[in-house]
Amino acid sequence: MEYRTLGRSGCSVSTLALGTMTFGNETDEGGAHAQLDRFVEAGGTFIDTADVYSAGASEEIVGRWLASASAEVRDQVVIASKGRFPMGGGPNDVGLSRRHLDRALDASLRRLGVETIDLYQVHSWDPLTPVEETLGFLDDAVRRGKIHYVGLSNFTGWQIQKTVDVADFRGLARPVTLQPQYSLLSREIEWEITAACASEGLGLLPWSPLGGGWLTGKYRRDERPTGATRLGENPERGVEAYDRRGRIERTWAVVDEVRKLAEERGVSMAQIALAWVADRPTVTSVILGARTIEQLTDNLAAAGLHLSEEERARLDKVSDPGAADYPYGDPGREQRSRKVTGGR
Repeated sequence: MEYRTLGRSGCSVSTLALGTMTFGNETDEGGAHAQLDRFVEAGGTFIDTADVYSAGASEEIVGRWLASASAEVRDQVVIASKGRFPMGGGPNDVGLSRRHLDRALDASLRRLGVETIDLYQVHSWDPLTPVEETLGFLDDAVRRGKIHYVGLSNFTGWQIQKTVDVADFRGLARPVTLQPQYSLLSREIEWEITAACASEGLGLLPWSPLGGGWLTGKYRRDERPTGATRLGENPERGVEAYDRRGRIERTWAVVDEVRKLAEERGVSMAQIALAWVADRPTVTSVILGARTIEQLTDNLAAAGLHLSEEERARLDKVSDPGAADYPYGDPGREQRSRKVTGGR
């Protein structure tokens, strides 16, 4: 296992993180604890959860595991959680207001059984709450010792920049990370979001690095998935829905190239896909979302795996989402470029 810092902070975490969205839903408590044990045995130190995962059950499962773990393990792991989405039916049970986040953070601390959450992330932008209000609460939480670091999740480029600018201007706790969707099948964040993070020193924590299972090779062209897979149980699930991604020729071209590289390297397709995203610029840690211990074990084998420049170029080319000419395509980039030359 390798380690990197959370953005420009001094806190180090493993380059593979254990995501816990399946805990309490697709993965029962016994299976979840087995995953957590296997993760730390492999040198993993970074565990990511959220209050909304299984309506709080994920945090509770992680909390009971922490309570049963050795003092050495508890001392080494870095815990991340999130707040923003509804945890009740009231009008104030959602959002990034001081009122909601205060209750959400305290509830997460209780479920996890800890005094401090290492990285507390706002789960998405809230158009109704002033950034100053959200950052003011988070700064207070840092000063009170309830959280160590602030993170963002699912923010666009301008939202990242505004948040950082307000934090700097008002002298408030500055975000150190962004958690976005990022994989060979979802590279659009490279058009502006990764540049904003690189400019301001935020480390990326990619979620869904396997494209919801697409990059493991489990799905086939013209064959709707069935059985015990996420899309087999629900083919219309989220952004990775079969009828949405399966209609895009680029999807199959990427899957085929990942399969070729996996065969050449003698590793799994998942390991190739994880190695690609782990070495993208500004990435701190890649969030694994396994349902079973077998899937997690395979994913963890990607630790320390690095692709060659030629292998990365092959994947970059086939997975290029093809930005329109302006502002993110070649003509737009040309307008923003500059070289030191003569005046003519």
